[in-house]
Amino acid sequence: MGKGRLEAFSDGVIAIIITIMVLELKVPHGTSLDALVPLAPVLLSYVLSFVYVGIYWNNHHHLIHTVHEISGSVLWANLHLLFWLSLIPFVTGWMGENHFATVPVAAYGIILFMCAVAYSVLVRYLISHHRENKELAEAIGSDKKGRLSLILYLIGVGLAFVHPWLGFAVYIGVALIWFVPDRRIENRLTHEQHRD
Repeated sequence: MGKGRLEAFSDGVIAIIITIMVLELKVPHGTSLDALVPLAPVLLSYVLSFVYVGIYWNNHHHLIHTVHEISGSVLWANLHLLFWLSLIPFVTGWMGENHFATVPVAAYGIILFMCAVAYSVLVRYLISHHRENKELAEAIGSDKKGRLSLILYLIGVGLAFVHPWLGFAVYIGVALIWFVPDRRIENRLTHEQHRD
């Protein structure tokens, strides 16, 4: 089965997610920089969420670029990922509007954790169900970076109950780990092109 519709649909959903997040930003009722101060938590949560959605879009692009074959189960795994990504605007708004209170920061981390789980499931479906996707399997390898991220998200959720800013700091740390696009896939494709 071709992958064109999966890519197009995923790109559309991710674009809508970003649009929803930016539409949640309220214009301040003043003309001075002081009018922005009460909006700082909302802006900060928006920036981090925008970075996360961008990371997923970028890595999803690299992931699907390597794929030669998809199936119905891959389509459902991709929808599973898009479901969790679609909840990012909700927890972003909840966290920002409540000035990084404990439960919203923990909920934000749970959604990030579930996005990472869903992405891992998609990768595993692509690798295990399709022998034609061997370059992807070789590029992903043992996925230490992905497993580390899952652990850090859970640590962040736990730390949110100690102090919300500690949990938020962990989420920023994970974003920094992934900010540079995942080079494993890109390097593998470059290696394959040079061999041909």
